[in-house]
Formats: sequence, structure tokens, C-alpha cells
Amino acid sequence: MLTKDETVLVLIDIQGKLAQIVDESDAVIDNIVRVVKGAKVLDLPILWLEQYPKGLGPTVEVIANEIDGTPIEKMTFSAYDNEEFVQKLEATGRKKVLLAGIETHICVYQTAARLLANGYDVEVLADCVSSRTAGNREVGIQKMIQLGANITSVEMALFEMQVVAKGDAFKAISAIVK
Repeated sequence: MLTKDETVLVLIDIQGKLAQIVDESDAVIDNIVRVVKGAKVLDLPILWLEQYPKGLGPTVEVIANEIDGTPIEKMTFSAYDNEEFVQKLEATGRKKVLLAGIETHICVYQTAARLLANGYDVEVLADCVSSRTAGNREVGIQKMIQLGANITSVEMALFEMQVVAKGDAFKAISAIVK
């Protein structure tokens, strides 16, 4: 199970026009905003990446506005093939990665594969990933499952890490997922 002391949220390439044209775009973006807000309530580190931002554009504004710091720029499909990402991930000291982003069958999949191969536990937020087609999204999710990734959702992950149904954090998370 996910725990708030062992988990890091990783956001992959939710950028520019591509973020607007993937399958279920509005729902995916809304869910990513929810998980980012929930991660902040739970004090999770958040690492976010942008694939060639000069060409693809920046992270969707509604998401970027919720995150402190700056994104990690990459040219590789897998975030794990980016030295800056690996250094920042290792610096968190956490081995459970909650993964969201686009496209499911390319950058999210390749990142999950490399994380799993390097000893990380990966939980893919099924309601926070997409591809241009629903079919490619599904293939990406199935391949990640075959490699050993687990599948979760925003609400499931946040309440799993919250553990108890009381306190200010519980109230904040309840408001976020409604």
C-alpha cells in the first residue's frame, strides 16, 4: 500500500496542445489537479517533467500553478533516462512512485518500465493518464501491469495514504475529491 512517508508524485509531460487533445483531456487534467492538491496536503514531494518544452509548450497552466519550483526538461521518453530527474528522485529517499501524465503508451510507460527495473514500486493513476486514443492508453496500462506496476485512482491513492477518516488533512482531501 502507498504511504505518505514513502511516496513521491511524478508528473509526466502534461503540456501544450497535446494535453488538450488526448482522450478524456478535461477529466485527466482535472484529476491531475486533484492529485497535486492532495499530494500537497499530504506533504508528498512532487517531481514534474516536460518533454522538449520549446517545441511542445509548457505544462498546462492550471496544473503548473499548483506546483512549486520548476519542471525538469527532458528529451528522452523515459524520465528515468534523465540524470536530473534521477538525482531529484533519489534525493527524496522514497521508493514508491505515484505516476501521472501523457502519453500513457510512450513516456508514462517507458518511465514506469525504467523505474520498475531500478527497484521502485510504481502505482499508475489510471484516471490521470491518457493518450491520443483510448486504445493506446489501454495498451500502455496493460503493459505497465505486465511489468509489475499497480493501478490506482486519485481518490483511492489519497485516502490510502491518509489512512484515518479524521483530522484536517482528511477534511481537505475529502473536499478535493468531491
